[in-house]
Amino acid sequence: MPQKKIALINDITGFGRCSIAVMAPVVSAMKIQAVAVPTAILSTHTQFPEYYFDDYTPRMRDYIDTYKKLDMSFDAIATGFLGSEEQVDIVVDFIKTFKKEGVFTLVDPVMGDYGRLYKTYTPALCNKMKDLIRHADILTPNLTELCSLMDVDYRDGNFSPAELEAMCQQLSFQGPKHIVVTGIHHGKQIMNFVFSRGETPKTIMVDRIGGDRSGTGDVISAVIAGMYLNGHSFYDSVKRATEFASKCISYCEKNNVPTHWGLSVEMYLRDLTEEEK
Repeated sequence: MPQKKIALINDITGFGRCSIAVMAPVVSAMKIQAVAVPTAILSTHTQFPEYYFDDYTPRMRDYIDTYKKLDMSFDAIATGFLGSEEQVDIVVDFIKTFKKEGVFTLVDPVMGDYGRLYKTYTPALCNKMKDLIRHADILTPNLTELCSLMDVDYRDGNFSPAELEAMCQQLSFQGPKHIVVTGIHHGKQIMNFVFSRGETPKTIMVDRIGGDRSGTGDVISAVIAGMYLNGHSFYDSVKRATEFASKCISYCEKNNVPTHWGLSVEMYLRDLTEEEK
């Protein structure tokens, strides 16, 4: 069988292990070809005191047009942080063009955390993101993003499994068959709420290790996309993703890696390589 390809629509950051820079090696370790579709170019990400930022929006359409003229095809599409309404429109057009039968789309709605949206997220951009999720097969929001997409008050961040299921059920009707609500604080653990349309929801618990680390969501999304593309169930894909991220975070804590340096995925990429069937 020909090697599978996944389009990664996200920014490219030189140092800091986030976005395409960390997603590409993760899916490559899973024997999937990573094809970058940049939304911005950064020297370091925005958690660093100094960084260079080049908004790639004016060049995205020409960049993507090459793939259209070459009649390229992809087996999956994964989207990450999008900084403007125009970028969302460009991504929707990309999905409409390249999402053929058998191709799935994973949308990571990177909008905010801890009950607050990022400063770039205006009401208009939030509405645009709601349009994008209609094209998703897999959605990976955190609790803040889930609440925003559902127009639900974040409150104190405490939601019962029944409430989470109800929100995921409603969101699923709009498009995504599979949803994982990531990074829910649950005492000394982190809960990931796994929902698949027509199935009983499940939870995956991992120990909470240290503070938040840049790029963790990108790593988790990349592992989920790669596992699912390689034929694993959604639940197993999420489980592998959370276990892999936890192992990387544990290494970072033991070796005093600064949190804004991201996850040291290089130490464990071989764990993602599967034997030939």
